[in-house]
Amino acid sequence: MKIRLFRALALLPLLCTPFAWAQILSVEITGIDGELRDNVMAWLGDEPITPQARSNYLHAAREKVQLGLEALGYYRADVDMDLDRRSSPWALRIEVDPGEPVRLRTVDIRIDGAGHDDAALQKLVQSTELQAGDPLNHGTYERMRRRLASLAQQRGYFDGRFTQARVEVETIGGTADVILHYDSGQRYQFGELVYDQTIIREDLLAPLLTVAEGQPYEQRKISETQAQLQRTGYFATVILRPELDQASDGAVPMNLQLFPAKRHSFDLGVGFSTDTEERVSVTWRTPKLNRHGHSQETRLQYSSVNPSGRFTYTIPMSHPLNDVLQFRARVENNEFGDLDSNQRELGVRREIRNGDWVRSYSLRGLNEAWDAQGLDRENDYLLPGFSISHRQREGPLVNPSHAFSQWYRLEGAHSDLGSDVDLLRLTANYGYIRSFGLKHRAVLGADLGAALISDRDRDQLAPSLNFFAGGSQTLRGYSYQSIGNEVTIKNDDGEDVNLVVGGDRLLTTSVEYQYIVNDSWRAAVFVDAGDAFDEGEFELNVGAGVGVHYVTQVGAIRLEVANPVTKDNPSWRVHFAIGAEF
Repeated sequence: MKIRLFRALALLPLLCTPFAWAQILSVEITGIDGELRDNVMAWLGDEPITPQARSNYLHAAREKVQLGLEALGYYRADVDMDLDRRSSPWALRIEVDPGEPVRLRTVDIRIDGAGHDDAALQKLVQSTELQAGDPLNHGTYERMRRRLASLAQQRGYFDGRFTQARVEVETIGGTADVILHYDSGQRYQFGELVYDQTIIREDLLAPLLTVAEGQPYEQRKISETQAQLQRTGYFATVILRPELDQASDGAVPMNLQLFPAKRHSFDLGVGFSTDTEERVSVTWRTPKLNRHGHSQETRLQYSSVNPSGRFTYTIPMSHPLNDVLQFRARVENNEFGDLDSNQRELGVRREIRNGDWVRSYSLRGLNEAWDAQGLDRENDYLLPGFSISHRQREGPLVNPSHAFSQWYRLEGAHSDLGSDVDLLRLTANYGYIRSFGLKHRAVLGADLGAALISDRDRDQLAPSLNFFAGGSQTLRGYSYQSIGNEVTIKNDDGEDVNLVVGGDRLLTTSVEYQYIVNDSWRAAVFVDAGDAFDEGEFELNVGAGVGVHYVTQVGAIRLEVANPVTKDNPSWRVHFAIGAEF
């Protein structure tokens, strides 16, 4: 007995759910389809699951069908309903003859008050979907009414109201008139901005504020200010809100709440690519060292190919985001071709951003030692430089549908100014992405470089200032930085050995076609070509292959296989990398 009672209690929740009831009413609608049918079905709602709900459903069905039709302008429809109680479940058949829709005769949208001369509000009125001669759609009317009221609020017309807002329908004549009259009242201005000035200097904050006292109120500027403040990294949270209840004399006081970011943060990173193999990194950041907005970042990375340590100290100049001065220190070991390089560098750089363009001026002191079999050198370089770059994109940051990137850099060195050699080094990089329809995507890229140096100093050019190619970022099908000018030297045993030491010129290009399988997966086929060479010794290297990409929030995970087709006895090489194309 106890067991039966327990089973009954266990089944009770299931019996109380909709799934426990058999279907008690089926509904069939004929005579309409598409948007009109979907709207009628939405008005009717879900099919009933209890006898009482069925009774209510049937009682209101005709009225709801008519309301669903009228919402889209069909006021003169014939609706026939037939209910079969003998079937199981009961069957309700609804036959609709929608007739001709009511059409708009006049559309009268007017803005009075200060908003009459507001270009944004007038643009909205001129772009309305409500046009004379079109079928009446109450949803379109409601959207226009809400958009007008919302935009007016966003632009500071807090006293605005509709003096008239209605749709007048003449059912017999089949016409309708829309009347929307909005009295905006005055436009409010930004009032005094109040915030805790002990957190950050006023002159450091000022360039980030698009909200200025006395300027016309605009919600967009509040959002822009919050975004810019957040991007500095100084703050964990930024809240900027208008104090509407304190508005007076046409001005709205602004309350800015700044919640400082954690003084220190640490990030641990783990990665792998076929170029640099496995790597582990630790990054220590201090986003705001003082009221002046100074910050630091220290990054230690271990990789069997290029372990490194970097320190950057940043000082904001005229703008915390768009104009910064950086002091840098770097220690790095790397493999360039057949050379093992040890670099120590100190530098200073000023970066200025103007829209999509970024330019920088730099000075770096580089000490580099490199060695290979029978080759052991060390040089010092003092390199003033200038770079400029421009990037445009559409779509997600790491997976754009369209993008174009260009980057140029010029550096020089002179023996009378602290360098062991005279040198002029120019580099350029281009990237282009273009989507075609929903399934096709092209990715193009090119790298150019030239190191102008005298013949007598050619062997004094450090590996990091030479040019190399090969690997997942340049010529796929070839191993990492394996392409470059070769020299023949004698090893300790007196035998001739060919070493890849890099070239004083670089020219590579890449063409890739991607087929988008779905939002997460795409297939790719590509051809890479070029060389890292000394002037006049260009030799074309071509790699071709296929790949599969899995798109993530940090960029695509790319698994590719490529063949060095211009190489004797070519063999396939696997490339693996994570990140955006550029």
